[in-house]
Amino acid sequence: MSQTLEKEVFQDEYESTPVPADKRKSLLSVSSVWAGFPMIITGAMTGATLVHGLGFGGGLVAMLIGNALLFVYVGLLSGLGAKTGFNFSLQASRTFGRTGYIVCSALLSTLVIGWFAVQTGLVGASMESAFGLNAAVVALIAGVLFTLFTLLGIRALAIIGAISVPLFLVLGIYAAAQATSGGVDVWSYEGDGATSLALGVGVTLVFALFADSGTMTADFTRWAKTPRQAWIATSTAFPVGNLFAMVIGGIIAAATAGTGDLFGIIAGQGGIFPIIAIAFLVINLGSVCTHCLYNGAVGWSTIVGGKMRVLTVILGAVGVIAAALGVWGFFIDWLNLLGVIVPPIGAIIIVDQLVVRRGVTTDAVAAFRWQPFAAWAIGSGAALVVNIAAPSWSTVVVGIAVSAIAYLALSMLTRSSSEAPAPTRAAV
Repeated sequence: MSQTLEKEVFQDEYESTPVPADKRKSLLSVSSVWAGFPMIITGAMTGATLVHGLGFGGGLVAMLIGNALLFVYVGLLSGLGAKTGFNFSLQASRTFGRTGYIVCSALLSTLVIGWFAVQTGLVGASMESAFGLNAAVVALIAGVLFTLFTLLGIRALAIIGAISVPLFLVLGIYAAAQATSGGVDVWSYEGDGATSLALGVGVTLVFALFADSGTMTADFTRWAKTPRQAWIATSTAFPVGNLFAMVIGGIIAAATAGTGDLFGIIAGQGGIFPIIAIAFLVINLGSVCTHCLYNGAVGWSTIVGGKMRVLTVILGAVGVIAAALGVWGFFIDWLNLLGVIVPPIGAIIIVDQLVVRRGVTTDAVAAFRWQPFAAWAIGSGAALVVNIAAPSWSTVVVGIAVSAIAYLALSMLTRSSSEAPAPTRAAV
């Protein structure tokens, strides 16, 4: 491969510097990146869980509220990413400090690799369930393919999103039509009676599904030309893509009392449909895996001063091994628990960069800023207390609100203009 061709295929991913204005992507490209992420089988299964626990009407309300919260939360972080060109790690360094950011960046960058392993493992488990294939072998092959594709960088996410979205739209509508062909009244479905949920818990389930990558949205939207385009791209994911997937899953659940598993429904149609189902599964969950691996690789490359593609190979190997060995099954509860403590990170960045230090245009950032860490601990602690003492409340809403208020109060009490200048690399 010639040097010119190599540069064209493997473009600079700007791991530790802002994306230059002349390297930004089109609105369609950035929208394809975000739209293709939440319109997935996992979202449909979450929608089914909500409808079984809250009934169709209640589940729909939880979907709408949760997606509205995601739109505002991710949209604000996206706008900041487009304004500065910073990825999440650089964005976090402005709030948590030149070295302090490593704590939250390492946490989220590791969490998304866990999700990469979970979704890769799900490919294997789904193929084993439908066709009797060896789950470990399928997960290994799929994980390697996803890792190789992620090497294309942000371009890979746009390409797979552009393919995955229309495929999901067509097959999702087809599966819902098949499920309701008997004239079932889904609106009257009141739940299965065995998995009752409170509305607050339902809202948390919606938000928590994308708490990690939603917080790291700047990795994607730093490529947008303007904050307005970043907001538009965000809206294609929340509410459009995510809500569509959840509603499809909810309809199928209400009509069949099933799990909202689109893959299983399509694979069971016979004829050419099993082949279509396999392609759908690989592309759809591949969209999730490439996005998560990209988040993790960009985050860790900023932390260690490396290159995104090198970290993609290393972290992809870790995730593939975890998926092939079946370890991914142990990650799910742990990841969901940590999802409770992730949203406060984004809330603190939003309050810091849009309210508390909005007028700060210099790079005068200390190595470690204790105020955001204290607010993070307070917000996450409140969410965990609510999770135990008032389980019907939304831990996500509590965590975001308490951490934002705590950071605002701490900043007002300790306001100081004496922060050391940040080095070029970590807080440009």
